[in-house]
Order: sequence, then structure tokens, then C-alpha cells
Amino acid sequence: MDDEYEKFIRRMNPPRVVIDNDSCKNATVIQVDSANKHGILLEVVQILTDLNLVITKAYISSDGGWFMDVFNVTNQDGNKITDEAMLDYIMKSLGPDSSFASSMRRSVGVTTGMDYTSIELIGSDRPGLLSEMSAVLMNLKCNVVNAEVWTHNTRAAAIMQVTDEETGGTINDPERLSMMKQLLCNVLRCSNKLRDAKTIVSDGVSHTERRLHQLMFADRDYERAAGEVLDEKERPNVSVVNWQDRDYSVVTIRCKDRPKLLFDTICTLTDMQYVVFHGNVDAEGPIAHQEYCIRHIDGSPVKSDAERQRVIQCLEAAIERRVSEGLKLELCTTDRVGLLSAVTRIFRENSLTVTRAEVTTRAGKAVNIFYVRDSSGYPVDAKIIESVRQTIGQTILRVKGNIGELNPVPQESPTRFLFGGLFKSRSFCNFGLVRSYS
Repeated sequence: MDDEYEKFIRRMNPPRVVIDNDSCKNATVIQVDSANKHGILLEVVQILTDLNLVITKAYISSDGGWFMDVFNVTNQDGNKITDEAMLDYIMKSLGPDSSFASSMRRSVGVTTGMDYTSIELIGSDRPGLLSEMSAVLMNLKCNVVNAEVWTHNTRAAAIMQVTDEETGGTINDPERLSMMKQLLCNVLRCSNKLRDAKTIVSDGVSHTERRLHQLMFADRDYERAAGEVLDEKERPNVSVVNWQDRDYSVVTIRCKDRPKLLFDTICTLTDMQYVVFHGNVDAEGPIAHQEYCIRHIDGSPVKSDAERQRVIQCLEAAIERRVSEGLKLELCTTDRVGLLSAVTRIFRENSLTVTRAEVTTRAGKAVNIFYVRDSSGYPVDAKIIESVRQTIGQTILRVKGNIGELNPVPQESPTRFLFGGLFKSRSFCNFGLVRSYS
């Protein structure tokens, strides 16, 4: 389909959105009808997910030239969406005048015009990796304003958004950018010279979580080491069978429910060039059930056992990447120079390893999420957590979970080390206390 004809189809068949708060007792029902296009399902799910809506059920149908999907959604508290401003925003985000409608011919989730430089990194996980990377950025006078890092199967992917320390804007000096790429690649390669490491620097930025999935998928993090023992109780149950009468492959997923699970699975199927023709999602309880009728973009179902196993492995990896091992801690305070270095130094000094983190800075406020474990693999000691909170400030660092529910990490399992000494600098400023670091 050429570009002009695609525009004509969109003008003749703009997206139609219906929001219904009456037909379902426990959720707001959102129906989206639109001309069909590869990737449109991911775009819609991505918009709903970015609005922090919880998708409890979904009915997907995109057979032929039309896309008709129904989503049951709630807010983070499990209630219907009743705020008129939010309902209007949902309508505008999915309706005919939205970026969703006007960007269907683009790659999903691509945005530009940000006031920072985006750095994408992929390499082998090891202790202190982010500490070394942040030291490189500090020496190049770069300020990290946002960062998100995932680790899975001994691999690590990161997207870091940085600004010039002096101007507060993007970094445009070609020599400086080239040096940044070279030094960061050197740090990544030191961890495992047998595996490739990549660093990409750009002025624009892709949707962060979608891009992290793409980086880890391209890095083949779904491949398991020979003889690796998996915990079958925690492993997602994924099956792929062919429906011969309809020429579909049916993908069935059963796993523990968690936020953004639907986005993660649809993102992976889209990146693997599969089209979802029909689907049914039920995530109202603690266990989520997903079923999809798919074909490859070339129109064929899964052709071989090798392809079937690859689909299963990739979906398992997509589900596992965002699973965070450890106790969830939330830090909220006024942002200041050296805050992240100070906080993660306190974690490290108390034998806590951060397995994943979401680092954000908005309007001068730092709102950061950390998942921590005891560095030796044992359950986190409540006394240590309380000591850390007293040091940082009990109103600044809050526990978002039950310490007693954590299980020890098997000693033979690969440990996620990335955040040992996150964003180290040569000088700390921690709540008025200045220390030197070497």
C-alpha cells in the first residue's frame, strides 16, 4: 500500500473510540475501531499502558482490513475511570486527531524533539557496570536526567537520557559524542570480550520500554546456556500449536499477572514480525491468561519446531525481563547533584544489590524506584532496611512491599549486579555530608 493511498484510507476511515462506563461493573470499557495496519495493536496497547491504565481484559479482532478491539481498564487502584479530564484525554489519545492516527505509517513509539541526548547500551551484566558508565558520562560533563536498565539472562540493556551539564540541553559536539560512544563501548566490552557490546547515541528517543525489548531481543537474551536449570514454578507457561483448519498458530500464555504484561507480549510478537488476528486476554485474578491466533507477516503460521521453540523462548524472555527480584523501595525528594550516587552508595555499604531501577527527574523532583536484594543472595534483613531508611530519611525512602515475602536467590543463579554503585561520582553530597570517592 503506497503512502498516498494509506492517507486516503485513514481519512475515509478515521479511528472510532467508544468509552463505556455502564456495561461492566468493575471496569471502564474502551472500544477502538480503525483501518487495520501492522503494529496498530501494539500502538493502542502502548498508549493505554503509558496512561497508567491496567488492562484487565481484552478482546482482539483484526482479521481483514479492519481493526476492532475492546479493552476493560481500571486505574492503578482497581477502580473505573470516572475523571472527566482523564476520559477526555483517553479519547483524544486514541481518536482521529491523535498522534496514534497520524503516525500509523511510522515505526511504533518513535518520538523526537526531546531536550536531551539518548544513549542506548547493551552488553554483559557484571558488578559495578553502571558505576563505570556513569563515571564516563560525568567526566564528559554529562548529566543523567532519566535512566532505565533491565537485566536478563546475564545481559544488560540500558537507555540513559543525558543533558549537557552547563547548558542543560542536548549534546551536539560530534567529537564529544564520538568519544562518549568509544569510552562507553570500552566499558561494556571489558565485561565479556566474547559477547558483543553496542552503544548508540541520538538526539531523538524511542519509547523507552519498547526500545529495551528491541535491544535485548536483538542481543538474543532469550537463548539459555546449555544445561541451565530453570525454576518451573516461576517460569511462564507458553505454548504454540497450529490450528490447521484456519491456518493460524495459537499462542497460549499463562503466568503470574503484573503491570504491563500485555504490552510486553504484544511488543515481542510485533518485533518478531507476527500479526495477531484474534486474541483474548483475562487478567482479573493473580494469574493472567492470554491467547492469540497469529500468522507471520508473510501470511504463514509457524512452520517448524525450531520456529515454535524460538517463539516460546522469546515470549518467556519478554515476560521475565521486567520481573524484578527484590524488595521495592521508592525514593521521592527534591533532586540535587549527587543524590543518586549518595543513595546507591548507602545501599552498597549495607550489602544491598539493586536488581533494577527506574530513575526519573520531573520539575526538580526525583522519583526513583529501586528493587534491592542482599548481595549474598539471602533475603533482605528488615533491620538493614530500617537502618538505610534512617540514614536516607524515612519520609524520603519508603518500602513498597513485604520484606518477609522475599525468597532467597539460588546461589548458582546469575545475579543481577548492574546497579552496584549506580551513578558513582568522584564527590558525594549526601544530605549535607560531603565525602570523597576514589
